[in-house]
Amino acid sequence: MTTKRSDLLERYFYLWMSLLIVAVVVYGFSFTIGRNLIHPAIPRPSLLYFHATVFSLWLVFLISQSALIRTHNVALHRRVGWFGVALGAAIPLVGVSIAITMSRFNALKLHQANTEADLVVPLFDMVAFSIPFALAVYWRKKPEIHRRLILVATCALTAAAFGRFPGNLLPPVFFYAGVDLLILLGAVRDLVVMRSIHPVYCYALPAFIAGQVVVMYTNTHHSPLWIKIAHAILS
Repeated sequence: MTTKRSDLLERYFYLWMSLLIVAVVVYGFSFTIGRNLIHPAIPRPSLLYFHATVFSLWLVFLISQSALIRTHNVALHRRVGWFGVALGAAIPLVGVSIAITMSRFNALKLHQANTEADLVVPLFDMVAFSIPFALAVYWRKKPEIHRRLILVATCALTAAAFGRFPGNLLPPVFFYAGVDLLILLGAVRDLVVMRSIHPVYCYALPAFIAGQVVVMYTNTHHSPLWIKIAHAILS
């Protein structure tokens, strides 16, 4: 039974994870997509819809690439991978742009408070995606490293979805725990299949947690230094 379970994890884990990540994103955004994107009381910037399209394409790309590997279409996986390189390179550009655009929109149009303090969260998320993504491209010919880095990078993109979970499921201050749990599943898979944790998770998870602690402290304590930086960015 243990061997059978290990075989299933070895063969299908990354495909299952891609589907789980999609489920997390759909569930999280289901609480806000109606009033913020589909039927907003105040029209949202056009860039927001482009942002949603780019990030949705990344999820489709993730599932398709996992499926291609499982069906042994490695050559096609590599060819399609270059589209993923272009798409992944666009994600931080679009992500940073929409973070700044929506911070200005929320402050000027919706009159929300704390927009400068909140800006640190999406900017950090883009850094958390960009570093493992860039490393995944660099080590694209080393599958064991590459696929784990792609998973870690994609997990970073789920922060916004976890941040929209109901408070009784995931308190707002601890929404990053959802991101870390997804990465932890990768480490658990390694323990079951390989009896050890791959170095990618040993470096990535502590680094993520350390960055998240700094970001949440900065955000909740309204760090004067960050407020100055954010004010300069938004101005």
